[in-house]
Amino acid sequence: MLKIHQVFIAKFLLLFIGALLISSIISYTTLKSIIISNYTTHLQNSIKLLSIGLSKIDNLDKHAQKISEETNMRLTIINGKGLVMAESNADKTTMENHSSRYEIMQADNQEFSHVIRHSETLNVDFLYVVKKMSYNSEIIYVRLAISLEQIMNDFYLLWMKLFFVFLLILLLALYASKKMSERIVYDIVQITNYLDAISNKTYRATIKTKYFYEFLQISLLLKNLVKKLHHRDKQKRKYTAKLRLINRQRNEILSAISHEFKNPVAAIMGYAQTLRQDPNLDSKIRDKFLEKINSNGEKISKMLDRLALTVKLENSDIEIKETTFNLKLLCEEVIANLSSKYKSRKITLEGEDCMVRADKTMLELALINLIDNALKYSEDDVEVLLKNNTVYVKDSGIGIKEKYLDKVTSKFYRVEKNSWDNSMGIGLAMVSYILKAHKTALSIKSVYSEGSVFSFGVENLLKK
Repeated sequence: MLKIHQVFIAKFLLLFIGALLISSIISYTTLKSIIISNYTTHLQNSIKLLSIGLSKIDNLDKHAQKISEETNMRLTIINGKGLVMAESNADKTTMENHSSRYEIMQADNQEFSHVIRHSETLNVDFLYVVKKMSYNSEIIYVRLAISLEQIMNDFYLLWMKLFFVFLLILLLALYASKKMSERIVYDIVQITNYLDAISNKTYRATIKTKYFYEFLQISLLLKNLVKKLHHRDKQKRKYTAKLRLINRQRNEILSAISHEFKNPVAAIMGYAQTLRQDPNLDSKIRDKFLEKINSNGEKISKMLDRLALTVKLENSDIEIKETTFNLKLLCEEVIANLSSKYKSRKITLEGEDCMVRADKTMLELALINLIDNALKYSEDDVEVLLKNNTVYVKDSGIGIKEKYLDKVTSKFYRVEKNSWDNSMGIGLAMVSYILKAHKTALSIKSVYSEGSVFSFGVENLLKK
């Protein structure tokens, strides 16, 4: 199968050669006609010259012979009756009467007559030109003729010159088509190499067409297409990365839920199995085991409630019920409740009264998570400070590495799994959702191995 540039060049050459052939045929016939016309005019002019001094010539035969030798033309003089009076190239005595010849009859009706025909006397094709005139008070016909072979020799000589010109033009056309083919191939190679690079997702590949405007347009369209493909590929990679992240988070969620539910479920199963295997178990121990089963069941229920609450907060599906209350008193209540849970720990509170309008239950849950978080991951005292319309919860625990600070508030995220946090990782996420619903935000400052400070502002919650 031919390539596009080969088809183009083949058609170009075919069209050019066809046009050259047609022009050659036209020029051949035209030149032949022109040359015969020129020779006819030449013979007419020659007859005019001969007629000037013809009346002074006594010997027409010698005169005809001399004219033929000088001009290489055949001269025949015929009288009014058609008899040959003088002939330069043949014996006049053997020649027939010429009164019925076409050129003689035509000479009676027009100044000059001419015809191309075969001479039976010399067995040669001639161009004849005849003029009727007067000689010594008699009507005569002066006929000049030139061999058609001589005319055609001149024509073929001219035609050969034109043929070589045509041949030169053809060679130039072949050279031009070769150069054009090379340029077409160059631009096509540039495009194919570019497409090959793009197929390998080398979007930074370059394309430089040099010669043809159409290929330049194609290259510009390809560049625009590649930009779109590159953009779509980026989006695809982002989408794939997002899917991988979602899958990883899903696995982490399942792992976190499984981890959190494993201990209470194992405890419930263990106590229940003991009760089934020993029906004579002491009633006090039985009651104790049943209490353990109940407490672990409540623990699972609370975890499920927290998980459901986090999802509702994330989707803004929970209604905020605003009331006016003293934020400092709320902090005192939270600290009192947590102090009973962590009896060996000390929680200090400093600050002034601060009246706010917010959802008390939600803010209480946020404070509980922040203070409980500080108590879990530190061994020293935990400080709660209410200052400049901002709540601070400070601990002296292990702290958080800087690279994790932007991630710890993400749902189900646990820093250094099984070391930083053994929970499901929804505490700080819940706090962030609650504060966002109250048009404020959680701020975290932490120095690894020194401690952390969690804070949020309440300017938007102040009673007006």
